[in-house]
Amino acid sequence: MIGAGVLSLGVKQLADLVSTIDVPNASSAREKLAAIEKFGRFFVGELWDSYVIPKFGKQAFDKSADDTPHYDVIVIGSGFGGAVTACRLAEKGRKVCVLERGRRWDVKDFPRGPSDAWFWSHDEPEQHNGWIDIRAYPDMAVVQGCGVGGGSLIYANISVEARPFVFERGWPKEISYQGLKPYYDKVGRMLNVQEVPDNQWPPKMKLMKEAAEKAGFGERFRKMTLAVNFDPGFSFDRPDPCDDRHSKPFENQWGLKQGTCVHCGNCDIGCQVGARNTLDLNYIPQAEKNGAVVKPLHLVTRITPLDGRTGYRVDFDRIDTDTQRRIPGHLNAERVIVAAGTMGSNELLLRCRDQYGTLPKLSPMLGVGWSSNGDFLTPAFYHDRDVSPTRGPTITGAVDFLDGSVAGQYFWVQDGGLPNLIKDALGDLSIGNPFAPFFATLHAISKKGDPLASVMPWFGQAVDAADGVLKLSRSWVPPFRHKMHLDWEIRNSQAAVQALVDMHKTLSKATGGDPQVPPTWSLLKDLVTPHPLGGCRMGTSATDGVVDHKGEVFGHPGLYVADGALFPAAVGLNPSRTIAALAERIADLM
Repeated sequence: MIGAGVLSLGVKQLADLVSTIDVPNASSAREKLAAIEKFGRFFVGELWDSYVIPKFGKQAFDKSADDTPHYDVIVIGSGFGGAVTACRLAEKGRKVCVLERGRRWDVKDFPRGPSDAWFWSHDEPEQHNGWIDIRAYPDMAVVQGCGVGGGSLIYANISVEARPFVFERGWPKEISYQGLKPYYDKVGRMLNVQEVPDNQWPPKMKLMKEAAEKAGFGERFRKMTLAVNFDPGFSFDRPDPCDDRHSKPFENQWGLKQGTCVHCGNCDIGCQVGARNTLDLNYIPQAEKNGAVVKPLHLVTRITPLDGRTGYRVDFDRIDTDTQRRIPGHLNAERVIVAAGTMGSNELLLRCRDQYGTLPKLSPMLGVGWSSNGDFLTPAFYHDRDVSPTRGPTITGAVDFLDGSVAGQYFWVQDGGLPNLIKDALGDLSIGNPFAPFFATLHAISKKGDPLASVMPWFGQAVDAADGVLKLSRSWVPPFRHKMHLDWEIRNSQAAVQALVDMHKTLSKATGGDPQVPPTWSLLKDLVTPHPLGGCRMGTSATDGVVDHKGEVFGHPGLYVADGALFPAAVGLNPSRTIAALAERIADLM
């Protein structure tokens, strides 16, 4: 060092300095201002981290040296990636710990009333740690499940295999449909998948088949394979057929109580009779049977390589629901599997690389190639037909256009469903408030008929461009937190989504329906997805992927990703079974 000194800048001097900033290649004043604004957030945030936090704040990271090997494997998340890998590695005799941010839900705890624990707050999980996590980004909203069982808690039970053509587009050569087929079968057996029995088709399923036939696509109709237990003797001809008393209880092979489906429509908000084969009823108890430890309400904050030995330290905040506090802690393991869901896994790894610097060798491809999987829902109204979308499993069938025969786009159409939530909510509101008589009257009316009887929620997925990018950005508001941002633009995916929307309209009109495309699409081109994919894509090296075909992260041996973030491209159908099959393969090869 030749010299040292202190440079003091007042607000005016700082403003003068910022005004001199040049932005090369900015094509407009707007682009220049956006770049300066981005730099400003970065600069102020760095000042805050460097000066304010060390002087006035508490160190969030316990830097005490501790390389005690607590587990062989730590799995972060318990959805279709985490539950499967934890189960199979525990069967191999590994000492496994699963860290899950959400609760372990019981039937009695499922949200039903307006004051129940519906939502998870990303900013205040110690206060709001409910059933579902909804995050809004520019032009896109993402819906995720929270709890032991991950996305299986809120998904529509669909367990289908991706088409062979999917794996010919951007996947490593080691991944193919034929190679995954044994794992697909394994998942199917574990989840006891089956179709809706022919004597139990709800009205919306019959409408699907009729629409396909009238529009000239009868041969494209498919019954869905569902992770649901059906009673062959169930009948809609019974009095009040969807009442819970018609469910036949049984004990599954892990000693847990389940029941058969009564077609109540409550799949996505928790099946009160236990007919759905969610992961907390199969893979997770199998893992625990073989010694795995599952820790709910453990929100992982960072991953750090251990000094001087193989393995990683996993820091987390344990959420204490009684005191509504976060209690920091950490565990070490030789291997770590990141399976926090597409959004959670990307954010965790982005923070470890770009905020904390604990995983500096992560690929520059991290966050690249995000996909909404082309999800879209178009409601159609029928003036003289009982559709009853609250009756039956949430989704029962599909009309398949995954051969690219329509406008060169790949998609399929499904019947959507709605939970019987309106009746439940009306019942809760019928007592204990000044408007109880009004709600009691509505509840009595709803008992005589379905208030949503005339609505058909046409749903489906399409193969979009998978060109979104996830990244960290600074907030302007103290404490200038890093937040994950989605840079997604509809341009390259619009044709695929529009083809799906147009088919919704075609099938609606063929059966006398009046489709109402939401203005969020027709005017704003905004979307909502429960199937986010990509960002930690499989590749051949760090130049085209984040992990290899075995799920292991390039540059960080012993660190794996096993969830929807692995996908290099959209699959154009429900991805849960493909995620689980990939997880089966990762655990098999580990």
